[in-house]
Amino acid sequence: MICLDSSNGRVKAEADQRQLTGRREAIEHVCSIIRSRASQAVYLMAGPGIGKSSVTDAVSEKMAAEMTILRIHGSSSLAKVPYGVLAPYTAELPAEEADSPVAVLRAVWTYFQQLKGVNDVPLLLVVDDAHHLDDATASLVVDMMSAGWASVLAAGRPRPGLPQALNQLWYDGLAERVDLRPLTGDQVTEVVEHTLQGTVPASTVQSLWSASGGNPLLLNSLLSDAVADGTLVKRNGIWLLLGPLPADGPRLSDVVVKDLLRRTPEEQDALRVIALAEPVHRSLIEDVCGAAVVRSLLDNQIVSESTGRQSELRLWHPVLGQAMRHQVSVSRSLQLRQKLDEYLDTRNAGAEGRLRMVEWSLECGMDVPDPDLLDAALLAVTTFNNAGARLMTAHVRTPELLPHAQSVTARALFNEGKYREAASLLDECWIELAGDPGAPHVLMLRASAHLALGESAQLLRAESRRQLENAGLEVAESWQDRIHGLLELADAGDHEGIRKVISAVGYAGEATRSGAAATGGETTSGPGSERSRADLRAASVSETTHAVAQALLAQTLVSAGLAHQAHAAALAAAPSLPALHGGLYFFDEFVLTRLVAASLAAGNWESAEHELSTYPPERAEGAATFGGGIQVLRGLAFLRQGQLERGYQVLLPAVEALRVNDPLQEFRFGAALAFYAAARLGDTPQAKRLEQDFIAARHASGPGCDLLAEAYAAAAAEYLDRKGSGLDKLRELAASDPVAAQPGIRMECLILCSDLGDRSVIQEIASLAGAIEGRWAAGWRQLAQAWASEDADLIMETAAGLEEAGLINLAREGYARAGALLDGAGERRRARQAVAHREKCDEELGERFRESPFIASVPSVHLTRRERDIVELAVQGLSDREIAQQLMVSVRTVEGHLYRSYVKLGVRRRDELALALPKK
Repeated sequence: MICLDSSNGRVKAEADQRQLTGRREAIEHVCSIIRSRASQAVYLMAGPGIGKSSVTDAVSEKMAAEMTILRIHGSSSLAKVPYGVLAPYTAELPAEEADSPVAVLRAVWTYFQQLKGVNDVPLLLVVDDAHHLDDATASLVVDMMSAGWASVLAAGRPRPGLPQALNQLWYDGLAERVDLRPLTGDQVTEVVEHTLQGTVPASTVQSLWSASGGNPLLLNSLLSDAVADGTLVKRNGIWLLLGPLPADGPRLSDVVVKDLLRRTPEEQDALRVIALAEPVHRSLIEDVCGAAVVRSLLDNQIVSESTGRQSELRLWHPVLGQAMRHQVSVSRSLQLRQKLDEYLDTRNAGAEGRLRMVEWSLECGMDVPDPDLLDAALLAVTTFNNAGARLMTAHVRTPELLPHAQSVTARALFNEGKYREAASLLDECWIELAGDPGAPHVLMLRASAHLALGESAQLLRAESRRQLENAGLEVAESWQDRIHGLLELADAGDHEGIRKVISAVGYAGEATRSGAAATGGETTSGPGSERSRADLRAASVSETTHAVAQALLAQTLVSAGLAHQAHAAALAAAPSLPALHGGLYFFDEFVLTRLVAASLAAGNWESAEHELSTYPPERAEGAATFGGGIQVLRGLAFLRQGQLERGYQVLLPAVEALRVNDPLQEFRFGAALAFYAAARLGDTPQAKRLEQDFIAARHASGPGCDLLAEAYAAAAAEYLDRKGSGLDKLRELAASDPVAAQPGIRMECLILCSDLGDRSVIQEIASLAGAIEGRWAAGWRQLAQAWASEDADLIMETAAGLEEAGLINLAREGYARAGALLDGAGERRRARQAVAHREKCDEELGERFRESPFIASVPSVHLTRRERDIVELAVQGLSDREIAQQLMVSVRTVEGHLYRSYVKLGVRRRDELALALPKK
């Protein structure tokens, strides 16, 4: 692999460059090169704001005790002035010698000698903004290095690159180059959490990373401004982003103003035009501002250029474009727009370019046709530019287009978690839009808004039928009633009923889409024949019905324990999704949650994570809206894998994010999972708070989430008080008719019972798991059957198989149980082997694993009276010495009894004893 140095086109092996991202690593690496004298110079290269100055400052501070530091600052204003940056050291030279290389070198040498006279240590010449050095100064620096006067640390930008004289040293192998890269996602997380001193949800980090591009200067500015204006707030120990990151904050504005002041007037004008119009064709900016100006901005990495069919320019970081637009007055913006009008051709612009043109027109007070406003508003709201979408719809005046404007406004409100306001608007307009191609999107959005308010699908269907009848529209066998019926069937967990609807409706697929395309129909906001609109609506109804039916089928099949069929059903919805893209409803997210749930039910953790991590809402634009729901699914995956602490770390911020925005109605489920994790990990204050959140939350949509939420909350309550009421409630739930009809949920209830020490459910788990699809159920079946056998050899063999299958937490429990049985049988050597396997599983899980109390409560695990006395005192918090004094035995005796108790109970640490101690 090779990289091309932009300053002169010479190719050099990438292995010769140290491409470092971590700042500490970069500082230590640079210091080690300077100390070793391995190279005469170190070139620290990075784009603007990446942190060159902070690294050179840190290196100068670390090396100050070993070397004399002399700093030179390059300047764009002095880039064409020979020896201009050396003026502080050549002030005494006569004017006629000011440009003489020999005289300047002599003057600098004299200054060096004066420094050495005070402190006779090596000299380090630190050059900031070395890309701005004039050629004469660069040659002088090379001469000083060659003469052995000084080592050099030069910081500069890859574009336009260092002067030729400095570059030549690198090509000759006499200098080493260190490239700083933007911060990675993990590093942004570290910086943000260190700065804010708290937990930050992944969605917030994603927004900050995307907006800053990993640029430390922009990241710090955005953080400061967001906290100052209340956009980034701390709730229950979690930092939440309540809206878009501010682009007009003082810190970010200061960065923009200072950068503009460094530019020529021509470059300033070009930057303002690009910021106002981005993305904009390069040829247009060259025509208006000049090709040389554009080249300069590109060379200095102020703007970037796309490499698609048409070359387009935009600010290097989108947030800088937003900030710069705030710096331009309305009158100046209008003046620039009028200057560009004769060059603009919006017909050839992409969707993003057209959206920006509409926004710019409104900012200037110019009129925009209503159809263009609606098209731009739809794009804005589906890219989560909610404020922009509402601004555009507020300017729509054509009466027949007002319902469309209402529906887009409702989606913007929905994005912001304002479900009641969204539902109210959609109730007003959905009937009027019944004949529109976008009607299925509006219907699904309205349904989601009402379900988010806690209404049942049955009630929603009845009210919708009444409204259709009042409007004089067909109700029986209407597509609207069919979709509402699917939601009602899913609410009841009736997968057979959904299958019947799918079979009755059928799916034309590609034929429907092709037929609609052949009509040449228009979009929802444009004119067109009734025939073309009807064909487009028919295609949209077909695709929507298919996608919704298959996704809801997947949801109900998961509850029924048919995970593989559920996954196939969710995948079957995928062909409809491309045809539904660009519409008002979030069909991608609707299908994704069901697909991931199927993967988790089957125990395919890797597939679930792949599906989550590659999905668009993981990017910034949808993180604030859908990030909390996605993280709840991740948390569930960790809990099912036995990784309680990792799950807890994910679930706590997810619950706070869902408190602000819960489009998929997952708050109650997420609160129950977090409550469970907190209770099991012994975080009582958080557990009690989360319990109240669960109690106060609205019921979730769909049978699975609500019943599972009840199950996890009951288990959590039992871990909190250990009075038996939580376990009794969990048993009742497992035996109830709704759960009995859904084997997948019933098995999870039984697993939670077994974790709480109810050994009576093991045979039932083994029997039930045989009818449930997926490796997770199969693993539990094998483990339950082995447990029931009381055969240590069989349990060890089963645990090994589970470990090989990737079910590490189940393997861990198997090894622990086998160890207890072997120790009880007096086979101490083999018991230690089982413990070693268990510890290996602990290490692979990556955390302290809290043993299922079931293992400790089976009849074969017996503590002697002395062991029980010592363990009970240890649980109370007494040290070994205090226990020894109270029982009048030696400390060595206490340690020995505790060690044997650990082996019998299958625990590793003192703080696990409370959960594992058998009841009297």
